[in-house]
Amino acid sequence: MAGGTWEQTNRPVLPGLYMNFQAAAASSIQAGNRGTVVVPVKANWGPAGTFVEVGSESAIERIFSAGARDNGTAYTSLKLALLGGPKKLLAYRVVGETAKAGSLTLKDRNDEDVLRLDAKYVGDRSNDFYVTIQPGIIDNTKHEVRLFEGNRMLYALVTADITGAALAEQINADENNVWVTAVAIGDGTGEVATVAGASFKGGLSGNDSLTNADYIAVQEALEGEQFDVLALDQAADAPLLASFGAWIKRVRNEGKPVIAVFGGSAADDTSANAAQKASARSAQLNHEGVVNVGTGVRLGDTFYSSAETSAYVAGLIAGQRLNESTTYASTPFDDVTRRWTRAEQEQAVQNGVFIFFHDGRQVKALRGVNTLVAPVAGQNNAWKKIRSIRVMDAINVDLQRSAEDTYIGKVNNTEEGRQALIGAMKAYLALLAQSNVIEVSGYDVLLDPAYYGTAPILKPEADQVYLQWNVKLTDVMEQLFGTFYVQ
Repeated sequence: MAGGTWEQTNRPVLPGLYMNFQAAAASSIQAGNRGTVVVPVKANWGPAGTFVEVGSESAIERIFSAGARDNGTAYTSLKLALLGGPKKLLAYRVVGETAKAGSLTLKDRNDEDVLRLDAKYVGDRSNDFYVTIQPGIIDNTKHEVRLFEGNRMLYALVTADITGAALAEQINADENNVWVTAVAIGDGTGEVATVAGASFKGGLSGNDSLTNADYIAVQEALEGEQFDVLALDQAADAPLLASFGAWIKRVRNEGKPVIAVFGGSAADDTSANAAQKASARSAQLNHEGVVNVGTGVRLGDTFYSSAETSAYVAGLIAGQRLNESTTYASTPFDDVTRRWTRAEQEQAVQNGVFIFFHDGRQVKALRGVNTLVAPVAGQNNAWKKIRSIRVMDAINVDLQRSAEDTYIGKVNNTEEGRQALIGAMKAYLALLAQSNVIEVSGYDVLLDPAYYGTAPILKPEADQVYLQWNVKLTDVMEQLFGTFYVQ
């Protein structure tokens, strides 16, 4: 999908709908379902290097396993993201070169290798797998092949043919088998000997050996995936943070309107100068497409760093309607890991830090701000708000998709065709106004007078249309001022 921003002296080459948001004409939008979150994660099991949809906590356990064994982050990060309430959650398991699948070689009665079982995924979880092959209790002419993980049976097969080739064919063809692949050794005619509990070995997750380069490599995969909000599963160091910050800026300029959410370590969150450290992260990023979480949280007896909590914030942002705000949004958390002072909270808001606070009853998000501290030319304070950016992103996506589906390459660039396009955009904005995403009065779409006026700065080519739309964004009440008179 071509699109993005454009400049007078550097107009795009690819066909597409190109937008330039100016402070005087901040465009905004609603319409269509949004809310997809992506989280790169570490795990000791599960598909790697691909996007996997996760819809529940039980799905996390089934796909990646529960807990944080071998420094895995999948369970924690994905659970917190789900708590935020996104429409859709995608996990992307990151693996390094040292990751390896566990395996088991089974022998015949002559102690010769006849069948090798390999775990379907790399990771040390498979080291807990073991196999039993015994004659059937009811029918001893058949054998029962069972795969266990601890006391839990994962898979079972009853067969009369236990030769290596037959077992490999049956195991690999069974749709109920999501755990192992089988390979016959030799000519495949040897029968597998009975075993009481043969264990898998050699599985390695490789999480400890992951480097920044492994995470940076995820960026290429992300460019080909449709999503709205990205969160990392770790407190990125300065180089990795800079890499993802630069990537977000680039893809947004190229027309991929995504938001990234980052955070810091538990040590940073609880330090005496936590506010300064969080503010320094925001200063490094300083962009409307990046959110920086500054506080960790507690849920039950478990404490989560601000980096881990970033997955929740990503889910919260993605799950809200365009006429909602993260400001003062209630959360399921019991407390924050460190309660900031009033002065620190003010510093956070001014310095582009997204924090949580305990109001005496519950934990809430303080103010829905991104890391933009110093707006550039063409921006104003609206660019500092998460809600405003989501609305601008939404209008970008919706109008671009509509133009591609209905107008680009299909409608003649005549006055009649241009007015049809303008009419459709006005109707679209009217829907937004009805949803209180934009102001009901004052929005307009017209041919840009700079190009179609009496003295245009540049005459459009035969296949170009220059539009201007003027919209006033709505916002939620965040500051209430009153005067109390006593008589």
